[in-house]
Amino acid sequence: MQIREETEHDIPAIHALLASAFETAPHSQQTEHLIVDALREKGTLTLSLIAEEANELIGCIAFSPVEIDNFQCGWYGLGPVAVIPDRQGFGIGSELIQTGIRHLRANDAAGCVVLGEPSYYSRFGFAPLPDLKLEGVPDKYFMARPLIDEIPAGKVDYDPAFYIGTHA
Repeated sequence: MQIREETEHDIPAIHALLASAFETAPHSQQTEHLIVDALREKGTLTLSLIAEEANELIGCIAFSPVEIDNFQCGWYGLGPVAVIPDRQGFGIGSELIQTGIRHLRANDAAGCVVLGEPSYYSRFGFAPLPDLKLEGVPDKYFMARPLIDEIPAGKVDYDPAFYIGTHA
């Protein structure tokens, strides 16, 4: 398996993978593919990695800037991350997350947030931070991983692309 940054050639396959991966996900609006397309179009898709094997796309992950109290301070949102169904449970998502965090750290990111399942993301150093909040989300599902010692406090906002198809 190889993990690398996306190229223009990968975009249709990423779109299809995200659309199919979240098609029946219970906590999804089924818009993940549209979110990544919108982030890319706006130039706010900071990092998009793919996992491939035998020239087949088997997973992908995206990172984009978040604002904390209306200020961009070097923090990023992880998501979406997806792996094709028949390859889930083999560590592909874990490798994508770890590689993405290494990329962020190498590019002087201050931290990363994620909205997701605590039992999964805690393995990567994510945990709820009492002073970092995502409006309308229970604290235990909104987690952060600081990459420097200074941790901001405030309300986190994802790029407006994340609200495609919602009334937020």
